[in-house]
Amino acid sequence: MPEITILDKGHDRAGFDCGVPELNTFLKATARQHGKKGISRTFVLTDGSPTILGFFTLTLCEVSPAAFPATYARTYPAHALPAVRLARLAVSRKAQKQRFGELLLTEAVYRTALIADQAGVIGLFVDAKNETARQFYLRYGFLEIPEQPLKLFLPIETIRKTA
Repeated sequence: MPEITILDKGHDRAGFDCGVPELNTFLKATARQHGKKGISRTFVLTDGSPTILGFFTLTLCEVSPAAFPATYARTYPAHALPAVRLARLAVSRKAQKQRFGELLLTEAVYRTALIADQAGVIGLFVDAKNETARQFYLRYGFLEIPEQPLKLFLPIETIRKTA
């Protein structure tokens, strides 16, 4: 049975390969350090063993409403606003095509809702790595940021409906 837990030293980071060197390197060399320093939190999907099937990383950010889709920009004050950033999401090559990406994204959205309930955020932002990733996020209700097609936004109203 798959489970999602916070990354710790017992997880096999060295054996992870999603096919994207930057994501592999982050998990292997940086994710735990960032967690210890309070910069971000990385969550891993496992089958109960130390093997990592996939992971995602959340961090907080500030965003300018000027960068939002026009219908949302009008509803917020003009100053920087708090949000959650889905900094990374990856599935091991060995575990791809099993809907684990969807499972990880669902968990990231759920955790964003928890953060919003405790501290207040306007939504979840992600920078898609490529057009395939962009299409993945659009299928789950993310909106494009004007003139930046790889930057996407999931409004808190949408999150609350799904979480």
